[in-house]
Amino acid sequence: MSIAVASLKLGFAGTPDFAVPALDRLAARQRICAVFTQPDRPAGRGQALHMSPVKRRALELALPVHQPASFKSPQAIEMLRAAELDALVVVAYGLILPMAALAAPRLGCINIHASLLPRWRGAAPIQRALLAGDSATGVTIMRMEAGLDTGPMLMSRRMDIHPTDTAKTLHDRLAEMGAQLIDESLQTMSRGPIREVAQPEEGVTYATKINKSEASISWQESAEHIHRQVRAFNPWPVAQTQFNGQQLRIWEAEPIAAPGIGATPPGTVLSATHEGIDVVCGAGILRVLKLQLAGRKPLPAAQFLQGQHLNGARFAAV
Repeated sequence: MSIAVASLKLGFAGTPDFAVPALDRLAARQRICAVFTQPDRPAGRGQALHMSPVKRRALELALPVHQPASFKSPQAIEMLRAAELDALVVVAYGLILPMAALAAPRLGCINIHASLLPRWRGAAPIQRALLAGDSATGVTIMRMEAGLDTGPMLMSRRMDIHPTDTAKTLHDRLAEMGAQLIDESLQTMSRGPIREVAQPEEGVTYATKINKSEASISWQESAEHIHRQVRAFNPWPVAQTQFNGQQLRIWEAEPIAAPGIGATPPGTVLSATHEGIDVVCGAGILRVLKLQLAGRKPLPAAQFLQGQHLNGARFAAV
């Protein structure tokens, strides 16, 4: 006899904003008896403890919240087993689940991953897809196993990457897609076994964690390459250069045609108008549309130029 959808007893493990749409959708349509999220962390100038976005939303939904420092202790494993879950949904949790934890729920641990596996396994699939210039990405629902994002796939869905997408806009669209797809997957699982497909051995790439140093712009690179940096590192850590010894963050830009720049050194500002700030690159020109000096607010180029003279200026690597 098949299990009714509403009878699934779920746990939810997640931490950042990306996981919140899935929590919302499952809380409305399924039965979540436990939410696991990382412990509160100090943040900001005062280093006050801050709740994760998942904890904040779970408390608003009146769901029980657990914050183990890890799942390596016998006490944490026993807590998971005692919950007698049908499945644990894992979304950007940020803590490693050992085999004992993965095996605790009756139907296993089911992960939402923001790429079309096996491309971009790992911590930063959204940013890596943008940096690589991928034309599409997507979401994969995967049964977790011991390897890094190596488990069998239950469902996947493709999404085009728009030329203007940033890590933020792509993150938000993929989060909503992931919420829909995990709901569909669990409904299928509630009716009986779901088809599992092993990941192909070809096409594996790894999305290593983003390092702040990657956001430093080298103007010897092409305008297309720097444009991908700007998009991938918006909203964090934000692509940056130096102007008059100060940090200058670039939030929005676009590559444009580069007629007649000759031997102008990369990093030189060719023109600065209300349309944007045109900077020579190793190949092509990058038009900067929104930027921010250290300690100030991000501004559109036209407003930024009201207080700065940039014609002929030179930007440099940080």
